[in-house]
Amino acid sequence: METPLGRTETPPDTTKTLLDTSGTHLETTRSPLEATETPPDPTVTPREPTESPRGTTCPPPTRWGICSAGKISHDFLVALRTLPPEEHLAVAVAAWELSRAQQYAQLHGVARAYGSYEELARDPQVDVVYVGTVNPQHLPATLLFLRARKAVLVEKPLGISAREAKEMAAAAREAGVFLMEGFWTRFFPAWKRLRALVDEGALGECRVLQGALAFPLRAVERLREPSLGGGALLDLGGYGLQMASALLGRGCPPLRLRAEGSLHPSGVDETVTLTLQYEGGKQAALTVSMDAKLPGGAALGGTRGWVEIPSHLNCPTELIWEGKREVFPLPPPAEPLNYPNSTGLRYEAQHVRECLLKGLTESPVMTLAESELIAEMMDEARRQVGAVGPGGTVA
Repeated sequence: METPLGRTETPPDTTKTLLDTSGTHLETTRSPLEATETPPDPTVTPREPTESPRGTTCPPPTRWGICSAGKISHDFLVALRTLPPEEHLAVAVAAWELSRAQQYAQLHGVARAYGSYEELARDPQVDVVYVGTVNPQHLPATLLFLRARKAVLVEKPLGISAREAKEMAAAAREAGVFLMEGFWTRFFPAWKRLRALVDEGALGECRVLQGALAFPLRAVERLREPSLGGGALLDLGGYGLQMASALLGRGCPPLRLRAEGSLHPSGVDETVTLTLQYEGGKQAALTVSMDAKLPGGAALGGTRGWVEIPSHLNCPTELIWEGKREVFPLPPPAEPLNYPNSTGLRYEAQHVRECLLKGLTESPVMTLAESELIAEMMDEARRQVGAVGPGGTVA
């Protein structure tokens, strides 16, 4: 049934090589399903935080704390190392197991390792924390750091429900502390080019969006377990929803949202197709699945033209517009990555630094209000397909 809204990780299993228009190799990404734990490199020396030289006006580096020593945190640290150390510096990492944090610290040249998130929250040399925990831990970890007056960048989804997203947003607003959901897509050069084409009217009035992300990921425990906030929607659905929100809704809720799908035997959503209707007849059709494989592309059609993201709509590095292919290569990683295009995490890190230097408490590009809206749409979609969440309750 169609229900009006009142308002309110995950890579392919093949290697993808991008070529520019002349056929030159640009970048090869490695399947996370093939990725293995990288042993610590004993030749890496931890880097202590630095300050701007006396007599200069350059701001000091943004000092990052890393919450969790999982795969995405590894990739975030690799991405940070593609940025100038005088601007971005990872100074501490925390995990539930001290040995795990120490391994990450050694591998990535991080000065301090902690065996608890509380210790990271108390570190006076941390300016901003990247939260890369499993989905159900986003809320308690984020609240911990906000209450310690640390700026926070949370890996998407912000929370496993709209209630959690609203609680985090309210806590950040009350404390006057920066908080942003890590929808890295919005900071990729390819996405910025897409937005520029739309804003300049190159496509005319945007009317239709189609997109799909699908990877055979049933074997990944965190995706199939309700207690871990599993399901295709929480893992993949936000990418298409944020595209629809930005390109068709302009931050406003859809008039109608309809979701149809199938469930994994555990009760989490496995394959879901969403249709969204916006003002003026604009509509989006989005599919996510953890039981199939698709190129992961998207197409946006307007009254005068169209633009395509041929693959990886969540982390695009190329566009096709007016029959021409535009390529936006990423810097190469210093260590093997777990997920495709992960050095692109650098762009959201740069944006966070810019916001902090301006004294902002939220991003003007990925606002808390829009994160709340996307969480509400996710809730409604999961409710319509009968997905089971943590605690065994239907979302």
